[in-house]
Amino acid sequence: MLRSLHIHDFVIVDKAEIQFESGFTVFSGETGAGKSILIDALSLALGARGDAAAIREGASRTDISAVFDAPTELRQALAEQSFDPDDALVLRRVIDGQGRSRAYINGVPATLAQLKQLGEALVDIHGQHAHQSLARPASQRDMLDAQGGHQQLARDTQQAWQQWQQSEKLLHKARDNHEALQQERERLEWQIGELQRLDPGKDEWEALSASHNRLAHAQALLQGATQALAALDNDEASVQHFLGAALHQLQPLLRHDTHLQGICEALESARIAAGEAASDLNSYLDRLELDPDALAQAERRLSALFEAARQFKVEPEALPELLQTLQAQLAETDVAGDLDALAEQVRQAQARYNELARQLGAARKKAAKKLSVQVSEAMQTLAMQGGRFEVALQAAPPSAHGLETIEFLVAGHGGVTPRPLAKVASGGELARLSLALSVIASQAARVPTLIFDEVDTGVGGAVAEVVGRLLRQLGARHQVLCVTHLPQVAACGDRHYEVSKTTRQGATLSQIQLLGANGRVDEIARMLGGLKITDTTRKHAREMLAP
Repeated sequence: MLRSLHIHDFVIVDKAEIQFESGFTVFSGETGAGKSILIDALSLALGARGDAAAIREGASRTDISAVFDAPTELRQALAEQSFDPDDALVLRRVIDGQGRSRAYINGVPATLAQLKQLGEALVDIHGQHAHQSLARPASQRDMLDAQGGHQQLARDTQQAWQQWQQSEKLLHKARDNHEALQQERERLEWQIGELQRLDPGKDEWEALSASHNRLAHAQALLQGATQALAALDNDEASVQHFLGAALHQLQPLLRHDTHLQGICEALESARIAAGEAASDLNSYLDRLELDPDALAQAERRLSALFEAARQFKVEPEALPELLQTLQAQLAETDVAGDLDALAEQVRQAQARYNELARQLGAARKKAAKKLSVQVSEAMQTLAMQGGRFEVALQAAPPSAHGLETIEFLVAGHGGVTPRPLAKVASGGELARLSLALSVIASQAARVPTLIFDEVDTGVGGAVAEVVGRLLRQLGARHQVLCVTHLPQVAACGDRHYEVSKTTRQGATLSQIQLLGANGRVDEIARMLGGLKITDTTRKHAREMLAP
């Protein structure tokens, strides 16, 4: 769960360090005080997009760190990515004045994608405008899939659909371009035949060029090597003779001065090296011979390779690789032109899609029945007595989203037939249904921390008290943080933070403080009665806070 949030120079917060506990924590304050700024700051630490506009005016950068307990199931993944899987998991985000962003996990530089991946496993945020998307078919489908826990099956179905469609395109293209493919196949076969007859070997051009160069200059090589051998050995003016003479002069002198020892050793090494070079030259001369036939053969081979390279517009040394490339293209052409094989691929892709879509439909049907019952029950406590909620599944042509359409139907009170939610639900009803769906979905959530950012908009009175109790019940299973403007919800919190604005040196700043018993009474009273707090509103606040 979230242990603490550290904010420096973010929007109108200069510095804030907030400690969190388990259970249900509420944040309240006047409009514009910066309540939702806390959620925005945490979102940045969890990998949300950010830019220089997030920096408090007059500051050079914003720096946000969120400290979580490290869940056991994440420690292996953290270790594999070289993030020290300690008991604490620290996610940090820094944005400078140029909009450059840096991210860290346990002090180690990380990517925003890594922050976001961890954030999805740690926190689930329900925004204050969540109900506005509730009427969209895509949102309804995603919500049902999330509640049923079959998002992966939905993704697999979508992928199978794409593979099926791609196979269909390849088949249609092959049918439309059958004649062109045949011509391309004939061209490739001719080119491959020409190269196969030539049979260029790997590294042949380099080796053949070197051999040709040697054969073409065999006379000069023979003459030069013979003269070099004579200089090293074979007469009294050779290198070996002079080195031997020098040693003969110096060795008797060693008994008078040992400093000559190193010189004698160097001369001896040079004499041995000269002898080895002479031996190697003798072997070289034994192998070297004038061979006009071999030279002519090398010239013919070089000419053939060069002519093929000119014809295919590549370098001679690239001919072997070109042959492999053409063979691969021919194989692809064979596949693309095999209508029977392509039709079989389409059949298999369609069969896989149908099976996954069938499984998805069955899972959705089961989840729809359960969700319909749960939301209908919740409606009875949210000032919609007698109301009914249904998730309708209607058969539809195959698509990336399965074999059915999903539509949320609602009857706001008893005695009426449920109709599409987008057409009959008022703004207040949408807000209440969204909250019910959020709470129901969160009960099955695996993330430890749930955040509700003014999701109680559009409700009040006794319904607001029910909302508060729902969130407090949820706090028994998860860490729940809620930004609220309703005193009934705030009174249900286990802890209460007040967010307020102050002016310091001409700058407007936001402050966050944990309220004690008396502070909670005053804040609930303010939420009940506005800026003027009376004894009556305080009394009412105490009654609301009473166990």
